[in-house]
Amino acid sequence: MDYEIVNLKEKTVAGVSARTNLNSPEAPKVIGGLWENFYGGVYGLITGKVNEKCIGLYTDYAENGDYKTMVCCEAANNAQAAETMTIPEGKYARFVIRGHIVSAVREFWRNLWKMKLDRSFICDFEEYQGGDMNDMEIHMYISLK
Repeated sequence: MDYEIVNLKEKTVAGVSARTNLNSPEAPKVIGGLWENFYGGVYGLITGKVNEKCIGLYTDYAENGDYKTMVCCEAANNAQAAETMTIPEGKYARFVIRGHIVSAVREFWRNLWKMKLDRSFICDFEEYQGGDMNDMEIHMYISLK
């Protein structure tokens, strides 16, 4: 998979989150529930949106496979009606994928785990560029050491 190294500035995001585990059969249900909750009302209540892009964020990784996942959008520091979090500035590998929103993302993560990237496991995220669910452009950011 091709990628470029980018240096990102800090971003504030607002949305909903949950904790799950890489090996849990419930993880897809947990993540799907966050997306439903986000689009079912939370997104419309967030003030100070920076753009219309939505983000799937992964952070707080633990050795046992636990991690925090958040469905969110970039927002001003004073966003209300949702949990806020900071995507830290730093070096990221940026991949650009395209395809069906679910299968393209699933395939990306399956392939990423096979790669030898110098990952920091601080914060990884998917930034959905908008458009057709069957042919979506998605920017995948993987934090590096």
